[in-house]
Amino acid sequence: MTVEPLSTVDADTLLSSPLPQTVFLVEELLPQGVHILCGASKIGKSWLVLWLALQVAQGLPVWGLKTLPCKALYLGLEDTLSRIQDRLFRLTDQAPPTLRIGTLCHQLDHGLQNQIEQYLCSFSHTKLIIIDTFQKIRDNTISRGSLYAADYKDMSLLKQLADRYNLCILLVHHLRKLTDTADPFNEVSGSTGLQGAADSTFILKRSNRASDEAILLATGRDIEYQQLTLRFSQFRWHLVSRKNATTLAKEEIPSFLFRLADFVRQQKHWEGSATALLAAMGETEVTANNVVKLIARYWERALDPMGITYTSHRTAAERRISLTVTHDGNDSNDGKYPI
Repeated sequence: MTVEPLSTVDADTLLSSPLPQTVFLVEELLPQGVHILCGASKIGKSWLVLWLALQVAQGLPVWGLKTLPCKALYLGLEDTLSRIQDRLFRLTDQAPPTLRIGTLCHQLDHGLQNQIEQYLCSFSHTKLIIIDTFQKIRDNTISRGSLYAADYKDMSLLKQLADRYNLCILLVHHLRKLTDTADPFNEVSGSTGLQGAADSTFILKRSNRASDEAILLATGRDIEYQQLTLRFSQFRWHLVSRKNATTLAKEEIPSFLFRLADFVRQQKHWEGSATALLAAMGETEVTANNVVKLIARYWERALDPMGITYTSHRTAAERRISLTVTHDGNDSNDGKYPI
């Protein structure tokens, strides 16, 4: 059997070769590739993606983020044209001809790839394709035992299309009914093959059905982890706040650590017991029993970047804490990573 040799490139050549950069249809949020948007039934996913398609097709901002103007295709496979028309009435006064809409297509294994390729021949410069929902283009007879293989295969077929034609394919999908408070991305319906093959995964979650606010979690190969708080009003999702991984990590750190950093930077050096430290700081929100634990747990993220060293030792009478400013905490001066 003849086997094609591996195609490789040496690192030096790769490092010195100009290659095309990732193109974002929505800056910092939605690049070319295959992406999954998941949410509970009737949470408002279809409203979100139809509005997104309208914005991109007109080159209008999405939550203050620039978009790449391009033609878009929205396949609303669980809706009728009349229902989509009603949504358009509520979303816009004038819809662009650069957004095309369909309600029927073949499944992945029965001609969808050919349909998309034919469509691209007729409507060139199409860069955004939204499929609502992903399940409608899949073979629903797959047994549970082969679910991972089927998930990965379906995603790979779409990934090949996206890479070949420089597309952004956004798949609307569902969440499991069983929640995972530790990691919401584990709630994506299906196997880990879906997220493993996807370039990005988005989770839209409400705290409860009655709330008009939801959190959009985003993670991917070309985007950093981020959390957007959205409010549903006037039939569209409005941005309340957007936080990246750095901001979220900083918010996890108890505020006491930042007050402690300010205190030590003023003192330059401080040594004594936890009780004495709290008294010197005038601190009332933290107990002496928790001081050492908090410093030990968050020193690397909160105090070390500020140029503060920490040691602790026990004497016959008490445990003593030593905190010293060793440098200014400026990244350009000392090579440390700021919080």
